[in-house]
Order: sequence, then C-alpha cells, then structure tokens
Amino acid sequence: IGRGTSTFDGLAIARACAVSLARDNRCMTLFATHYFELTALAEEIDGVANVHLDAVEHQDRLVFLHALKPGPASRSFGLQVARLAGLPDPVLALARGYLDELEGDAASAGARPAAAQPKRDSGPQLSLFPSEAPALTRLRQIDPDSLSPRQALELLYELRQQL
Repeated sequence: IGRGTSTFDGLAIARACAVSLARDNRCMTLFATHYFELTALAEEIDGVANVHLDAVEHQDRLVFLHALKPGPASRSFGLQVARLAGLPDPVLALARGYLDELEGDAASAGARPAAAQPKRDSGPQLSLFPSEAPALTRLRQIDPDSLSPRQALELLYELRQQL
C-alpha cells in the first residue's frame, strides 16, 4: 500500500486502510508496515494490537528469533536486511553514513530530516552487484560428464582454494 508514493502519501494511505479495516470492517487483519507512526493505532482504536517479530544483532548479523512480542520493535534493522538481500559492503557502508547523518540531523533539528547530499568522490564507480566469483565462472565452464573421478576431485580442491 502506498508504494511509489511520497513518504506522507504512503503513510496517509496506510493509516486510512488500517483505520477503515479496524473501525468499519472490524475484521481480523494482519497489517504489516514500516511506518512506525502507525503503532499509535493500538492506543487509539479498541481491538487493535501492536506486535513485532523479535530479532537481535549478533556479530554484525541479524538473527531472527521467530518470537512474537508485544508492542512495536525497538529499532529498525533496515541495513541488516539490505545485507541479507545481497547489497555489497561498499553500498552498505555508504548507506550507514547517510543514515547516521539523517539521524543526527533529525535529533538536532527535532524535525523530519532533509535528504542526505552525496559526498563527491573521484574514485572508481562501484558496481551495485559484485562480479561473479572466479570459482563460479570456472564451474560453469566444466562438463562434469567428461571428468574422471580423479580429475573431479582435483578440480574440487582447486575451486575450494579460489573461495
């Protein structure tokens, strides 16, 4: 709901849908959202409960605990989810810098943060998706039916060294 809209358009649409489902339809609904502002609906509308799935960060990795907990999540794990989705480390580092800047601006101004301005860098352009690993490229070139058991074993050791 609200995808491809401005933040406030999406929030308004999501809130209107949630309120309508709770007040008018009064049906059992699972309403998942990234809009933290909607967590207040549990206090405003009878029959609305706010829960989240528990997760923790361990050694810079997100660990899903698969436990339903009352109330809103205590924090966002957007960057960790982006890592799980396969974004490269340089992109995640850049996102971390922008996030720190946005959170700092919001905390000092007490208002909605402005968009972060990218810092100019004369370094090479980074690819959003890392290039294929050499071992995978080599593996794609192999006809396994043409290898003897000994050749297959040697190749396996060779590929392992490339990882």
